[in-house]
Amino acid sequence: MNLAGKRIGIGLTGSHHTFKQVFVQLEKLMREQAEVIPIVSYTVQNTDTKFGKATDHINELERITGNKVIKTIPEAEPLGPKSPLDCMVIAPLTGNSLSKMANAQTDNPVLMAAKSTLRNQNPVLLGVTTNDALGLNGTNLMKLMNSKNIYFIPFGQDDPYNKPNSVSAKLDYLVDSVKAALNDQQLQPIIIPYTAENMLK
Repeated sequence: MNLAGKRIGIGLTGSHHTFKQVFVQLEKLMREQAEVIPIVSYTVQNTDTKFGKATDHINELERITGNKVIKTIPEAEPLGPKSPLDCMVIAPLTGNSLSKMANAQTDNPVLMAAKSTLRNQNPVLLGVTTNDALGLNGTNLMKLMNSKNIYFIPFGQDDPYNKPNSVSAKLDYLVDSVKAALNDQQLQPIIIPYTAENMLK
């Protein structure tokens, strides 16, 4: 699929250690000539961590995409009726935001952008990164996996022996997953070995 001219929303929630991986994928989307609209949660825009300062992440998003970052719920709401997205991507999607989305809670700009996109029956693509996907959040993960117009970047257990409930999306598949979602398809296989080193011994 040709992504030229497609409006792709990219929402970041607070799994800060994955941001650099996401930025690489944004560069790929830009090379595909997509129009990329960046959206961030309140955690992303207000939290400095050992993985970088919030302002630096915002600046990098705006540098790569050429668009101003959407930071508020009122700014995200028009992505439904007035300025629709062809596809909304949330990567990384934390366990907290996963739980909220599965239970129809919309309390940050990223979740509003997803809600606005689903309102138009356009695809929402999720890149899950959470320590409890196979724990208490498992029911929420399964709910979303069985929801219309919601797709996933293939994911696997990133550290099965030390963190057996943890799951991370393989972000290298982000662009291919977008193309599949725009064709109303889930990129398969959806559950993959995260790294060769983490395969069964």
